[in-house]
Amino acid sequence: MKEFNLSDFNKKRILIDDVFKSKNKTVEVAGWVHNSRDLSKVKFIILRDFSGIIQITGIKGKTNEKIFKDMEKIPRESVIYVSGKIVDSKQAPGGKEINPEELIVINKSEELPIDVPFNPSDDSKTELPKRLDYRFLDLHRKKIQAIFKIQSEIANSFREYFYKQGFVEVFLPSVISSSSEGGTDLFEVRYFEQKAYLAQSPQLYKQMLACSPLEKVFTITPVWRAEKHNTIRHLNESRQMDIEVAFANQQKIMEYEEEVVKHIIKRVVEKCGEELKILKVNLKIPKAKYLSYDEAVKLLKIKHGEDFSPENEKELDKKFPDTIVFAHSWPASIKPFYIMPKDAKADAKLSEGFDAIYKGLEITSGGQRIHIPELLEKRIKAKGLNPKHFKAYIDSFRFGAPPHAGWSIGLERLTQLIVGEKNIREAVLFPRDRDRLTP
Repeated sequence: MKEFNLSDFNKKRILIDDVFKSKNKTVEVAGWVHNSRDLSKVKFIILRDFSGIIQITGIKGKTNEKIFKDMEKIPRESVIYVSGKIVDSKQAPGGKEINPEELIVINKSEELPIDVPFNPSDDSKTELPKRLDYRFLDLHRKKIQAIFKIQSEIANSFREYFYKQGFVEVFLPSVISSSSEGGTDLFEVRYFEQKAYLAQSPQLYKQMLACSPLEKVFTITPVWRAEKHNTIRHLNESRQMDIEVAFANQQKIMEYEEEVVKHIIKRVVEKCGEELKILKVNLKIPKAKYLSYDEAVKLLKIKHGEDFSPENEKELDKKFPDTIVFAHSWPASIKPFYIMPKDAKADAKLSEGFDAIYKGLEITSGGQRIHIPELLEKRIKAKGLNPKHFKAYIDSFRFGAPPHAGWSIGLERLTQLIVGEKNIREAVLFPRDRDRLTP
């Protein structure tokens, strides 16, 4: 039996999915042992790679004796190389199998520390915390792969939509000198001789860019929030999909969100049908409903000036299923300092800010921003903050800043809702929360 040579293999390898279309009689494949069976005179290995699965069938008296014997000793999830003949088989998955002429165990797996089910749609018997400890192994499951293939399509579709709309993709700092949003829940880091923080949001920087001749910008970026919560809907590190647009008001920016979310869902339905099937998700392109905050308060029967609770968000989903609910014109008192008050008045009761709720969960908070330095200083002070800490930000609006607006969608949260998971950690490859810093 020859030694495994990676350089030679790269020249000759064929993906498993392509085996079923190949006109060659002999192929070379490699992957993970998904399952195996020993029927004494016939031995089977189900081999899996990124593209699919195929059956490797050894037959006593026909297959090389050593290969036939070795087939019974290979543990699940071991990485193996197989060279052999393609044979038609009605019993094999996909109607073809490989009769091995060479078999090399590249890396033998130890006993699995978590349950990795054979069937794509089966749930693991291992609890989530331990699965996350072994996330690299949890990803051997088709169900988990499906979540992150869909997440990849969400990000790609987001980019696709805004590139077509003439936006410019930008890349912004993750280390900042002061709070982006006026809160105190920041992660402090050493930055040479200075104190610095991990960014809570790209908010201030994307505004500066929208106020430049770039006008329309978007980014997908990590953000960090040092909030000491431990819920199924929050993370301490996440990725945001953000846009900012010059000469746009609250209404225009909500319309952008309506269209991009519909586009994302459409693309996921078109391109991830197999993944949705594995996850047992029946995904529909949503409608949109626009409600003022005052209308929403009456509908939900809550006090004016209150934020929506998780129960309120779920109630909106029940009243408007398969719908993105845009609740706009919120009280200025519960929106960030940079959201424009109605009629650009510092003492206005309402603002040009909105929230978007989809599938019973807030996916966005956004709105029109303040572009007038004097008004911005007043709003910063009204929030109990010091304008000196935001000098560079305020000064960026002193040299011809236009009206502008923007929003942010959490990538993991949108993924969680689309794939139908209850815990947001299922939609993060390697979650970071209050209790988890590894792997």
